[in-house]
Amino acid sequence: MTAPAPASPATPPPAAAPREVQVRFDSDGINLAGTLTDVAAPVAAVLVVTGSGKIDRDSNARAIKVGVTKAVARALAQPENSTAPAASLRYDKRGIGASSGDYRRAGMADNLADARAGLDWLAGRLPGVPLLVAGHSEGTLYAAQLAASDPRVAGAVLLSAPARSGERIIDYQIETVVPRLPPVVKAITRLIRYDVARGQHKRVERLKASTGDVIRVGGVRANARWWRGFLSYDPSADLARITVPVLAITGGHDLQVPPEDVDAIGRLVRGPFEGHVAGDLSHLLRPDRESVGPRGYRREVRQPVSPEALDLITAWVSRHWGPRTGG
Repeated sequence: MTAPAPASPATPPPAAAPREVQVRFDSDGINLAGTLTDVAAPVAAVLVVTGSGKIDRDSNARAIKVGVTKAVARALAQPENSTAPAASLRYDKRGIGASSGDYRRAGMADNLADARAGLDWLAGRLPGVPLLVAGHSEGTLYAAQLAASDPRVAGAVLLSAPARSGERIIDYQIETVVPRLPPVVKAITRLIRYDVARGQHKRVERLKASTGDVIRVGGVRANARWWRGFLSYDPSADLARITVPVLAITGGHDLQVPPEDVDAIGRLVRGPFEGHVAGDLSHLLRPDRESVGPRGYRREVRQPVSPEALDLITAWVSRHWGPRTGG
């Protein structure tokens, strides 16, 4: 008789694929559409809030598929350490995708109300599970306000987040992006004697002086109500009221938000803080080795969102809310 073969070491079963459920919720009469990324036994439930512009729940616009919030939701559901999966909700803005409402007439107060309504829905769907907020770019402003004011929020992830007013952010963008315009654009502007930086500052002044919800700037309808709120809002006071854990990640080659604002956030928040300036990543959390900024975004998004940035998020969630090992 031959001896029985030794038993193979037990291996854990592979993590189940996350289940994505299309949901709807109300925000003061506006019907918003979103995606619940559901997992078995979540360690946390995360509201994921998109950045600025006419982008949907996945951070996608018609002209460019950014996909940051979708990548974050998928990473949270299937982290490298699968013992700490998190459920999440991401949603379309007013008037975008499957949501009702008018995007151009929505101000920052409306966007904050929508984020709060999403948090309410998530809390009702997953009672007893720690609630976190994660935002990208503009979404970090609402994530910070919720973390500062809502006692249900247990932690916040701030991706490409500013720690200064919107007007100072626009000044930074003009200073960093205008010098990096393509040579042909610079040649044309010199030929027609057009000062791009001055033109952008004049546009900001016109938006600040506006009174309507929507105005035309350069022949394009602009959501002036949002712009007035953004330009005047300084997140510093809200950041200074946060006492829960905060993770902040900004790309080292971000030309839309100053990377040094990560340190400023760390000095402001009063809870446990972890901050990272991530190598050569851009505002879209992809490599931008030559630091060309927005004119390289269409090429950048052919790559996935940085796995390193996503790993930082999932590891942070696991450390704070995952299963405790040892005794």
